Amino acid sequence: MIKTCEELNQARVQAQLEIQSYACRILVCSGTGCIATGSHKIHERFEDLVKETPGIELVFSPCGGHDGETVVGVKKTGCQGFCELGPLVRIQKGDKVIQYVKVQPGDCAEIVEKSVLGDEVIERLLYKKGEKVYVQPDEIPFIAKQTRIVLENCGKFDAESLDEYLASGGFDALKKAMFAMTRDEAIDEVDRSGLRGRGGGGFPTGRKWKQVARQKETVRYVVCNGDEGDPGAFMDGSVMEGDPFKLIEGMMIAAYAVRAENGYIYVRAEYPMSVARLRNAIAQLEERGLLGDNILGSDFSFHMHINRGAGAFVCGEGSALTASIEGSRGMPRTKPPRTVEKGLWEKPTVLNNVETYANVPKIILQGADWFKSIGTPGSPGCKTFSLTGAIENTGLIEVPMGSTLRQIIFDVGGGLKDGAEFKAVQIGGPSGGCLTEEHLDVPLDFDSVKKYNAIIGSGGMVVMGQDTCMVEVARFFMSFTQRESCGKCTPCREGTKRMLEILERIVNGQGKLEDIDTLEELAKMIQSMALCGLGKSAPLPVLSTLATFRDEYVEHIVDKRCRAKQCTALRRYVINPAFCKGCSKCARNCPVNAISGVVKKPYTIDSNKCIKCGACKENCAFDAIYIEA
Repeated sequence: MIKTCEELNQARVQAQLEIQSYACRILVCSGTGCIATGSHKIHERFEDLVKETPGIELVFSPCGGHDGETVVGVKKTGCQGFCELGPLVRIQKGDKVIQYVKVQPGDCAEIVEKSVLGDEVIERLLYKKGEKVYVQPDEIPFIAKQTRIVLENCGKFDAESLDEYLASGGFDALKKAMFAMTRDEAIDEVDRSGLRGRGGGGFPTGRKWKQVARQKETVRYVVCNGDEGDPGAFMDGSVMEGDPFKLIEGMMIAAYAVRAENGYIYVRAEYPMSVARLRNAIAQLEERGLLGDNILGSDFSFHMHINRGAGAFVCGEGSALTASIEGSRGMPRTKPPRTVEKGLWEKPTVLNNVETYANVPKIILQGADWFKSIGTPGSPGCKTFSLTGAIENTGLIEVPMGSTLRQIIFDVGGGLKDGAEFKAVQIGGPSGGCLTEEHLDVPLDFDSVKKYNAIIGSGGMVVMGQDTCMVEVARFFMSFTQRESCGKCTPCREGTKRMLEILERIVNGQGKLEDIDTLEELAKMIQSMALCGLGKSAPLPVLSTLATFRDEYVEHIVDKRCRAKQCTALRRYVINPAFCKGCSKCARNCPVNAISGVVKKPYTIDSNKCIKCGACKENCAFDAIYIEA
């Protein structure tokens, strides 16, 4: 049990000594992405190998004195970020770290023999870019060009170990807030830092805490929004999986500051690993006395609870989220009153997302001025992003606010796959917008992107090349938003439905030019009249694509043409007579007899009969069939 500050300090020193006692730590990435590619098998294989190898001892929690044997730890870390190249494994010996990529169970024995027992580096398992080979993770451009605050522990420590979190400096911030600062001073420090909510709204965090702290009602709550529902986003899930103790410490500081005794983490049911690791973290903290009554011998008591969401996108909205925790249907309500006045069970509530809380410990420890030295004056600090789509380096990153798209996509992300030409990036999820080449040097912060019908949002980035149809992109996100509408307000329920119907007509080659004007009118109506922030931002993907890719809409409508060749209804399959050998295979496979010809002579396709199934192109051995844009 840790009952005092002195005992906390002793536990930290002991944990640091224990980590130093390892001759080698095998750090296996156990984020969702790597687990999907088999990292759990890698972890099990390393454990078996270490147990079987004479002269080394597998230790799950080192405790000193191991009969002279070499002490090896096999650890499950959080997301190491380089998701494209998983499973990822790091071999740590003191300050020396080797980063291996695409590790398979068959590689584990060689790693133990050469890199754990010996000091050899297995070059074929290293990351390579061109002719250059990288050994240390911090040398890899993808990692070297990041600035990690929230993600600083991910990949370096055991995500399931309280001792390893303590060794990293964990709960020093809570101790400082509780014993070296008053509650008001803690709030002022967060407020002065300029930290803005990382869930998308960008509301000043300190101001929100102040509003809760000054309420007359003495029963207050601290709630974490872990309902990450944006397509392509996995930042908050990775933090909950990879560093759950940091999230909890941030919530505890908030609870201490506003005098709350209960906290709730609302997690998507689709994040089972996040739920499991949070539960494990809470159990360890309760067992050690860092959660519960009279924490560190003070009068501060705090209890934590986990609520699992049912996958409704609208529950990412504050009032819908609190309603869901209460057991009601997750639907937004009119405001005021706001959550800070009447939130959970109509009590004053601090509601922030995962990344926001995870920033708090470092702000308390290193001060507001340090935090403001990173990022931009209006948006200090760093922001996590998930890079997906046609990007070379798919993964989880953290960069200073104000970084440009060019820096993120080309410097950190490595550019587009196969040298493809950049077309656009969808930022902010289904409530965000598309930014194009002309926006590559625009600083990404909460205020700058609003000028271009986009938002930072939670940080999902979907990178698209020239083979992407922007009309279809708008249709996809509108389909998602319309499906996820709670239906409470007419503008969102009916407006998004009408917009989706128009977009579907356009991609099916049935659009009219006046549809473009109708889309813009509907979008502006929804923006001005929808009940909640999710509804108000729903039209942004359409507005942003209309602003920058209007010509593609016109082509779909007037020319019945999709330049990206993605819209099935607008495809025209053509046989190149120069390549066609007249084998008749395409004609025999056509389900509607749209292909005719004479054997050993070029065949033709009747576009009026063709149903665009693509069977002819897929089965042509001579690449004689192509799609005409």
